Amino acid sequence: MLYRSKAPFRLGIAGGGTDVSPYSDLYGGAILNVTVNLYAFATIRPLNNGKIRFIHINENLTEQAKAVSSLPITDDALVLQRGIYNSIVKKYNNNQPLSFELITYMDVPSGSGLGTSSTLAVAILGAFTEWLKLPLGRYDIAHYAYEIERLDLKMAGGKQDQYAATFGGVNFMEFYEDDKVIVNPLRINNTVLQEWSMNTVLFYTNIQRASSKIIEEQAANVEKNDSPSVEAMHNVKKEAYRMKNCLLKDELQELGKALNTSWINKKKMARNISNEMIDKIYDTAISNGALGGKISGAGGGGFLFFYCPGTTRYQVIRALTALNIGHVCPFEFSKNGLTTWTVEE
Repeated sequence: MLYRSKAPFRLGIAGGGTDVSPYSDLYGGAILNVTVNLYAFATIRPLNNGKIRFIHINENLTEQAKAVSSLPITDDALVLQRGIYNSIVKKYNNNQPLSFELITYMDVPSGSGLGTSSTLAVAILGAFTEWLKLPLGRYDIAHYAYEIERLDLKMAGGKQDQYAATFGGVNFMEFYEDDKVIVNPLRINNTVLQEWSMNTVLFYTNIQRASSKIIEEQAANVEKNDSPSVEAMHNVKKEAYRMKNCLLKDELQELGKALNTSWINKKKMARNISNEMIDKIYDTAISNGALGGKISGAGGGGFLFFYCPGTTRYQVIRALTALNIGHVCPFEFSKNGLTTWTVEE
């Protein structure tokens, strides 16, 4: 049998960074995000040869090892796979080794700002849950992925990505101390959702970046109470509430304008969130009709998205394509989160 799963990547619409401790612990975080039809996939094929085989297609990596109760953790492209295996065996298999092949694939590159590592973690946990019939609900899986990434493996980041990938759709999320998370699914009129999707242009900069340094700087700014940075985070959170209300009231024009305000504040949260190339891409989109936009994720590269009212999306696409420094990525919003299933091989 093959045990499969897929989890959607997300666009961080507003509030990004306020889900990161210590800000969320001190002030409470708020984030608006939406998942798209780009996915992380995982397939588990049980083996009976006492071996573990990891295959990560994006990086063209294959690793085989003896099935033991705990694999050594090294800082490379397969650290997530090993960390999840170790935790599953310890928590749910009485420290007894498992023999299997795990194949993973992502529709987007690592470090692209769509929550790639967390979404892949959710997909892998989904495949294990399908195989071992683990008693995990959506909140359980999301928090488990967070624990493995942030606590076990010490990977810098926030909390939104795991919940977005697990729940799917348009969500307004609140974050508090003691890792308390509340996911509020938004009931958006289907016409509004279609219009929002059609008027959004997603652009990939062709830059893969490590978000950890930016996230660590944001956290450090909060710890030392750096007033400009903390005030910018307060404003970013405020815009998350504003954009949530825009969606619920069918005010997409105002959402586009709020994106611009949010981007101005986001750039103040830490250095290297933007750079000369990103500014050029952003200014090009605005000068060709976009009302606003922002980078998805921590910043420094990856994907940007823009709200382009009416038919301006076509002019924006032409102008961005003419820059020859990235490409427009077709997409639609996705209403479904983590999905798992079993098939006969």
